[in-house]
Amino acid sequence: MSSAFINKYKEYIIDQYVNEQKSTYEIATDLKTYPNKIRRTLNTLGVPLRDKSSAQTVAIESGRHEHPTRGKKRTESEKIAISNGMAVYWEEMEDEERERRSALSKKQWNAMSEEDKANLRELAALAVRKASKEGSKIEKFIRNGLTEAGYEVIFHKKGLIANDRLEVDLFIPALNLAIEIDGPAHFLPIWGEESLQRNIKSDAQKAGLLIARGFAILRVKNIIRNLSAKNMRDTLDSVLEAVRKVENKFPPQNKRLIEIET
Repeated sequence: MSSAFINKYKEYIIDQYVNEQKSTYEIATDLKTYPNKIRRTLNTLGVPLRDKSSAQTVAIESGRHEHPTRGKKRTESEKIAISNGMAVYWEEMEDEERERRSALSKKQWNAMSEEDKANLRELAALAVRKASKEGSKIEKFIRNGLTEAGYEVIFHKKGLIANDRLEVDLFIPALNLAIEIDGPAHFLPIWGEESLQRNIKSDAQKAGLLIARGFAILRVKNIIRNLSAKNMRDTLDSVLEAVRKVENKFPPQNKRLIEIET
């Protein structure tokens, strides 16, 4: 690269890029040259280049570019396509990149004040209590999907067994089918081995009581802690398939505990 170009324009390029937050493309247009030449000049001068995400943020905040999605409504098919694309991206992510992201998250957590950490823990606890009372996101998603498929679904049904406080997540009265949506804590020692054993015992007792009273029970085992939109759609597809089998032929007593893993 010509040293004359650098000497002539270095102060202008640095000022426009750093202080005015202009892009290399805009600076190149001003100087009637090409963006790569501006990038190489900045590298030579030791000026750190903004990554693509940072450059887009600067352009949007400065008003030079519009936000690519703000104010725009996507069709359901577009949302599903984006969700599926993100799922593939995460599934195919290299282990090294996963470790990098994990290390970054830990670094951000460690950099937080104790007050901020306490606030986040409290918000998490509130979310757990709310989900136990109002239903989790996946429970609501499956209930809505079953309803759209034409089934009457009772949310958090109680009183299936007289004089018992037993409650099931979802219940389809026309099929005598109870549906339990079990997160990882029901089969992994997330909260410790003692808690896991209590959950296993409670689940077995509930299933036994329901089956003995003539009900079938569909237990959905979610092994993924944070479900994506695609995960939830796949789970709903599996649930619908199992429900239709029960609808076609109610299972005999020794086959009324149906388990699917998602």
